[in-house]
Amino acid sequence: MAQIKSRKHPIARRLNCSAAVAMAFMAIPGVVFAQQADTTLPEVKVTGQTETYKAEKPSSPKFTQPLVDTPQTITVIKKELLQDQGATTLTEALRNTPGITMTMGENGNTTTGDSIFMRGFDTQGSIFVDGIRDLGTITRDVFNFEQIEIVKGPSGSDNGRGAPSGYINLESKKAKAGDASSAIVGVRSSGAIRATADVNKQFSEDAAFRLNFLSDTGAVEDRDWVKNKSLGIAPSVTFGLNTPTRVTLNFLHIEQRNRPDGGIPAIGIPGYQPVNAQVAANNVAVNRSNYYGSANDFNDVDANMFTAFIEHDLAPNVTLRNTTRYGVTEQNYNLTGINALTTTGAPSTWTVSRSRQGKDQQNEILTNQTNVTADLQTGAIKHSVSTGVEFIREKQVNKTMAAAAGTQTVANLYNPNVGDAFLPLIYSGASTDGTTTTAAVYAFDTIKLNEQFLINGGIRYEHYKTEYTSIATTGVGTRFDKSDDLVTWKLGAVYKPAENGSVYVAYASSQKPPGSDNFSLATGNNVNNPNIEPQKATNIEIGSKWDVLDNRLALTGAIFQTENKNAAVQTDPITNQPTAFGNQRVKGVELGMVGQVTPAWQISTGLARMDTETVVGTANQTGANLNWSPKLTFTGWTTYKLPLGWTIGGGMRYVDSQVRSANAVQAATNVAQLPSYTVYDAMASYEINKNLSLQLNIYNLADKFYVQSLNSGGGRFVLGQPRSAFLAANLKF
Repeated sequence: MAQIKSRKHPIARRLNCSAAVAMAFMAIPGVVFAQQADTTLPEVKVTGQTETYKAEKPSSPKFTQPLVDTPQTITVIKKELLQDQGATTLTEALRNTPGITMTMGENGNTTTGDSIFMRGFDTQGSIFVDGIRDLGTITRDVFNFEQIEIVKGPSGSDNGRGAPSGYINLESKKAKAGDASSAIVGVRSSGAIRATADVNKQFSEDAAFRLNFLSDTGAVEDRDWVKNKSLGIAPSVTFGLNTPTRVTLNFLHIEQRNRPDGGIPAIGIPGYQPVNAQVAANNVAVNRSNYYGSANDFNDVDANMFTAFIEHDLAPNVTLRNTTRYGVTEQNYNLTGINALTTTGAPSTWTVSRSRQGKDQQNEILTNQTNVTADLQTGAIKHSVSTGVEFIREKQVNKTMAAAAGTQTVANLYNPNVGDAFLPLIYSGASTDGTTTTAAVYAFDTIKLNEQFLINGGIRYEHYKTEYTSIATTGVGTRFDKSDDLVTWKLGAVYKPAENGSVYVAYASSQKPPGSDNFSLATGNNVNNPNIEPQKATNIEIGSKWDVLDNRLALTGAIFQTENKNAAVQTDPITNQPTAFGNQRVKGVELGMVGQVTPAWQISTGLARMDTETVVGTANQTGANLNWSPKLTFTGWTTYKLPLGWTIGGGMRYVDSQVRSANAVQAATNVAQLPSYTVYDAMASYEINKNLSLQLNIYNLADKFYVQSLNSGGGRFVLGQPRSAFLAANLKF
């Protein structure tokens, strides 16, 4: 078997940039853009779908202004872009914004679902659906979402406790006026078959029904035995269309019956450091299709979510909104992780140890949120106000599973066998039960001083209480609780040199108290110790946004600096009690461009450069870079609509190298640093008639070997998508 070799990429050198580039971008004279905005371009007629990739504003009413006048870096990924790319999961969708990476888990444990790092920090616990936190370590399909919004930088005033990096919000599809139906049926080169349908029917003057459906079943490319099976149904009904009072009722049901991937040993891949002399002499990678688990491994997810949206226009430019949601997500899995190598004897006899891992987890959320938006005027000053209250109850229950007594059979490193004997997973009798209850009030206001100056501010006060019970296998229980008040805020000043552009400076904060990620509290030097201070993050950002080419194309640029304090815990030398300390810093620049260059040519691209550092931390972390945080990332995608019904497109993604450990001195074995990589994709579609088109997407054209995620020990990884294809028929009726 040939050894995988690392290759250098000249694209990395071409993409180098600095804060000076961003400042130059933002300093483009506003008069040029103003002239472009006032120029009437000749009409170009394009047949077929011309939905733009460019969004005008986020879905949340807490954002009172369009994106061009919002002083914060926000990326909105619309469903039209995802369809052109053939993207089906949140992980795939997030490839359209720079500064995001994925992780695999701690040491022998395997993380499932959307394990996201953004701008230097773990963001898995800051994923929202319609502005409501979405719990669970699951893989989210995008079939029922209109758009995905990535809000970068601390944003505690928006949603409460959260990551220093920001958050991700997914906007659900809702029944709407008019009749429109579409379906996509496709097959992947792995043999997997995917079908989705989106049917909207207005059945009376003021009422409509919408149904979204998903079926996705089959193997995973180049991964023996790994398979996915998803079924989803999402009905929605709206009453009161075009009336002062509108009610939308949504329901979402998801089933996943997957065989999970516990990873591949990292031996022989680029960046791997041999663990001993024997491996150094025979550092050969395993076949990337090898599967080290059991044929009986499974990852089952059942999710049900009901949401009621009510809107009432109290007066012109004054709207009351109320959202009620109850959702339950259950995840039950048995999977096999891989661990240490044994490399005595000939390489053909080398083995890898395996661990049996299980999860039985239920996440539950109940919330009622009320919001009022109003456009007001006090004298010559205009206000766009958004204020409201939120009541939220989040609950997570875990039933601990462990392997039965015995020793798990090792796997042959190069020739694993799913027919080996695997220890069964049984319930140990231990369990955990965590609940966080939150009551919050917030207010946002955009003050329009005149046509050129805006002040945007927001503040949120919330009281939360976390209760956590842990029951050991002996039946002995331990209970912790923590309650506190959090205040977070943001403030921005916007200068508009022209109607279609803005230059801004903004400051924002967030807090992340103990138990935020998994409702778990603990003793000792632990970030979940209820007696320590919450993590506190701040962000300052200077940027500029322009809508050019008759507002078809959005250009954005920003420089930012995020500080996160209290991320580590140590023993106070005076009180001898655990105390939070530390300071992590991320500073960088982010540029973006999305929309239509011409009615036939669409583009979505972004570039981020980050410098990360633990300014104050433990002795072995101070001065080190943050892990899973590549210095440079780039994403680009473009399509062009040709005559005679053809559309062609392609994209490129570049991710710089990243360290797996936040320590100043990296480990000398396994993979300490993931190498950089560049991946190219392509698509072509042909419109047969107004009701039917065929679309072919090819991913990773050069079949570049790359690592999508690595475990914290550096010994195992999840393979990046190899060269593969997706052929689909797009129907409209």
